[in-house]
This record gives sequence, C-alpha cells and structure tokens, in this order.
Amino acid sequence: MPQNYEPVIGLEVHVQLLTASKIFCGCSTRFGDPPNTNVCPVCLGLPGALPVLNRQAVEYAVLAAMALNCQVRETSIFARKNYFYPDLPKGYQISQYDRPLAEHGSILLASGKKVGITRLHLEEDAGKSIHDGLPDSASRTSIDLNRTGVPLIEIVSEPDISSPDEAHEYLTLLKEIILFTGVSDCNMEEGWLRCDANVSVRLRGQKELGTKAEVKNVNSFRFIREALQYEIERQAGVLEGGGKVVQETRLYNPAEGRTFSMRSKEEAHDYRYFPEPDLLPLVVDAAWQQKIRQLMPELPEARRKRFVADYGITDYDAGVLTSSRALADQFEQAAKSAKNPKRVANLVQSELLGRLKARGLPIEQSPISMKGVALSADLAESGAISSKILKDLYDKAFEQNLDFLAVYEKEKPQQITDAAALEKMIDDVIAANPKQVEQYRAGKTTILGFFVGQVMKASKGQANPALVNELLAKKLRT
Repeated sequence: MPQNYEPVIGLEVHVQLLTASKIFCGCSTRFGDPPNTNVCPVCLGLPGALPVLNRQAVEYAVLAAMALNCQVRETSIFARKNYFYPDLPKGYQISQYDRPLAEHGSILLASGKKVGITRLHLEEDAGKSIHDGLPDSASRTSIDLNRTGVPLIEIVSEPDISSPDEAHEYLTLLKEIILFTGVSDCNMEEGWLRCDANVSVRLRGQKELGTKAEVKNVNSFRFIREALQYEIERQAGVLEGGGKVVQETRLYNPAEGRTFSMRSKEEAHDYRYFPEPDLLPLVVDAAWQQKIRQLMPELPEARRKRFVADYGITDYDAGVLTSSRALADQFEQAAKSAKNPKRVANLVQSELLGRLKARGLPIEQSPISMKGVALSADLAESGAISSKILKDLYDKAFEQNLDFLAVYEKEKPQQITDAAALEKMIDDVIAANPKQVEQYRAGKTTILGFFVGQVMKASKGQANPALVNELLAKKLRT
C-alpha cells in the first residue's frame, strides 16, 4: 500500500451462545442434526406463534458484555430487522438496534492500544443456504432452518483497528475472553464464531473516513488477515488510479487470495428497523446484573499476571498456559501439588502440548493427566528419573493411552546412581576418545557435554546426569 494511505478497520463478530435451546423457543441448538428437524412454529414464523425469551441466553450475553468491559443497560429493546432472504422464514430477524443490551466496551492489545467496542447486542440467527453436494447443484439451493433462532451476540468494534495484524490480535483476544467466560465454544468450523470486517483507506492524517467495504463470512482469523490485506491494497490502488471506492459487500476467496463484489452495501435504514411488538423491553436490573457478575471467572490477562507472580514462571509461559481455560485450570492444579511449579510449566510445554498437537487432541483428551505431569515433574526434580527416561515414558503413555503413573509403575525405570558402575562407563568413554580428552585438558571445557552425552548413551539414558557430570569432571582433571 502506498505510504500516504492508512487503513481504518472495524469488526463485527457474531458469537453463538452455548444454550441447549434457541433464543425464543424450545427447539434444540444441537449441531449436525438432520436438516429442518429442530424447528417449530415459533422459529419458522408461523401465524400466531409468539416468541418467549431464553433467560440463559440473556445471562450469557450479559456475562460476555461484562468480560469485555461493556456497560450493560438496565433496559434494552428488541427490534425487527426486515429483509428478504430464502433462509429467513419470518422475513425479518429479531435483533436489537437503537437500545442494545450493552455499549462502550474495550479490548487492550499487547501494544497498549485500546480497541473500543461500540455495542454488544442479542439477536437470533438465520437459517443456512446449502449450495454444494446436491444433484444439479449449479442451479439448486437447499435451505436448512435448524439454525434459525439460535441465540447470538453481535459484538461491534469501533473503527480503531489500523492493520490486519491488529485485527488478528483483537479477534484472538476476543475469542480467548469469550472462551474463558464459558458462554460459547467459539467453534468456527460449526459457525459458532463468525466475523465481518469493515475496511476503508484514507490519506494519512486525514480525519474523515473513507468509503468502506464490508468483507463478509470469512471463516478463519488467518483468512480475515489475508482478506483485509488484499482489500486495503485494492482500495488504495483504486484511489491512486483516480477512481472512487464503492460502498459494497464483498466476499473473500482464499484459493485466489482476493475479495470480490457480492452486493451493494445496505445502510441501517434499508432494513426498516422497528420495535418488536411481541417482546417486552428486556430489563436487567442491578440485582440481576450483580448475580451474573458473581459468575465471572478470572479472565485471561488477570490469570497470566497471577501465574507469573504465584508460580515464578515467565510471561511467555503464562501466555501459553492460559491459552484455554481448561489448560489454565489443569496447570494450576498440578502446580499447586508439585514441588517445583516451573518444572511443571516446562513439561507441559515441552513434553505434553507438542504430543497433543501432533495427534490433534485437546487437553481434555490427554492420556497424561495433570496429576501425571506433576508426578513426572517431582520425579525429575528429585533425580529419580532422567530427562531421557521421562521422554520415553511420555512416549509410551501416548502410545498405550495410559496415564504417566500407570506407565511408570509398569516400566519401573531406575536411574543408575551407583558411583562404581558409572565410573566404569566413564573410564570406557574416556579411553575411547583420547583426542577429546586432550582438547578438554588443553582448556576446551565446553567439550564436557560431549562426554556426558556418551555416558548417557552407554547407560541407555539411565545414568544420573548430575552424578555423571561430577564424576567426569574429576576423572578428566586427573
């Protein structure tokens, strides 16, 4: 992008709430059921069917709003957002417009920059149009209305984001916070979290915003970053060429790495919002808000700071260990019971998470429990097992789908701590490597690591490393 232009980005994020039933009826929100089986007269908009608000959806929305530093309104209003689309059976979507549930929140980026949140409001989802996998799919579309009426919160940021990287960081932090509250599982593959991006460019230093384009339905944070990068370059190129950017909705094609026009962008008045006559104003008074606030867990940033203070780990380690609430909870349980929390943190990152990632397993499905990690940390801390033995035991635990304790008791690995036995191995290693012995005695003391490695190899990883180092140093000096 030419240096004389700067991007302005705002994001609209839809998050599905983790309720068992829909927002205005008792139909299931379960994913993957046969098409059009989780429907009823209410979510289909049949004449005479009236909506009844899901209390759990309200409480989840308020909890999310509080976690995002929003001010929750005591009284908010539902509205009908009118538009025609085949997957919208009522011809309107129940949402909130001029009096949303919550406003004026923020997310703090690592740079210290605060990205404002304009509003957070409740709304129902639409159905799903299916274009692929059908006979003669080029000319046919099927409609699945199972999603119709699924509860959503829409989180709208201020246009405070200045780059695709900032957008990616904002979304990552937003998802992390929502996951910690437990109000959604944010599974993008199942449509639990979706993002639309509004982006414009303007001359650097100019206060007036440029004409924006909306990039819709991007299904990963990486693709959102790529789509924004392309769109910024495209708009800057249009302006540089003397043209005008058209306000429109665009889609991103990941295979081609570009956006393309979908339709002209609607304004709010195009939807003809008006108050929903079948729903009373939503009142979340101070007493109810206080009850909801008591459900607030310790949020990621606060937990990271506490982990550093309580367990003496680094900021980086704390960031990894709070990447999910489940991981943070399990690490803390192990850290409290282990002799050395730092060693637990190191083992989780160096031995556990890599193996889980290689097998595509979440922490909840780990064969090695955090109790097992704590045990392995204590054994390594006391010198009962070497790092080589520990790695072998972790490998066997994953191969056999057993916890660490079961594998440890089955294998009964023991370190060699008999000085006489180790001295025999050391003598053999020294005799086999006279050149390296000369180098060490000539002052190249860093070569000690070579000898340690040879002894560990000879002992099949069972020699006590500390004792090996001590004995080697004595032998090589004589």
